[in-house]
Amino acid sequence: MKLSENTVGFLKNYANINQSLEFQEGKTLRTVSPLNTILASVEISEDFPRTFPIYELNRFLGTLSLFNDPELDFTENGVSIKDGSHEATYRYCGSSSMFQTPPDKEITFPDPEIQFEMTKEHFKTTVNAANTLGLPEVVVEGDGSNIKLVVSDTGNTSSDKFSTIVGQTDKTFHMIFKTENLNKIMEGDYDVSLSSKRISHFKREGDSLQYWIALEQNSTFEE
Repeated sequence: MKLSENTVGFLKNYANINQSLEFQEGKTLRTVSPLNTILASVEISEDFPRTFPIYELNRFLGTLSLFNDPELDFTENGVSIKDGSHEATYRYCGSSSMFQTPPDKEITFPDPEIQFEMTKEHFKTTVNAANTLGLPEVVVEGDGSNIKLVVSDTGNTSSDKFSTIVGQTDKTFHMIFKTENLNKIMEGDYDVSLSSKRISHFKREGDSLQYWIALEQNSTFEE
């Protein structure tokens, strides 16, 4: 088996969410952050022949980068990697119980009260603003008229702010994300759904990549 550039890209993103990954037999890649605040899922073109745990995903990806066009063979104890005269064996870790893995059952997402489209440009600008200003939160804010992405520190009323209008609404809400969580999302255009039960869903346009991200406990939604 060979891994496509897209799949390697997803794996690099997953390494930012959790350093470890249990590859499941089949075509679905899923991961979860150590604190269960982010769950990600994507369907890939490859079909893995077995389930196996990798403890240091970046180290595994670094090993693959040593080869120009690696062919992978998934044995019982490790991955055999070959390319011309070069060959490596990367061993699986002892057990996936050594790290956090996604739940077996699919997430049942509640009916969202808030939905909007977030373009790649709006997403990138918002995250860059949060990182540049050193602000810990991104708030999806509804004032009964507009939906805004607001970069701020909700614990400091005098903090700097940066906002972008991304839609319209007749509702009032403050749905709060940790900036560090949004930093872990791949760039793209997203359909975003938010629930008052403090959970969000990001579905990227153009492929099957999805994220479920927990909202902060001080998020509010007015009926």
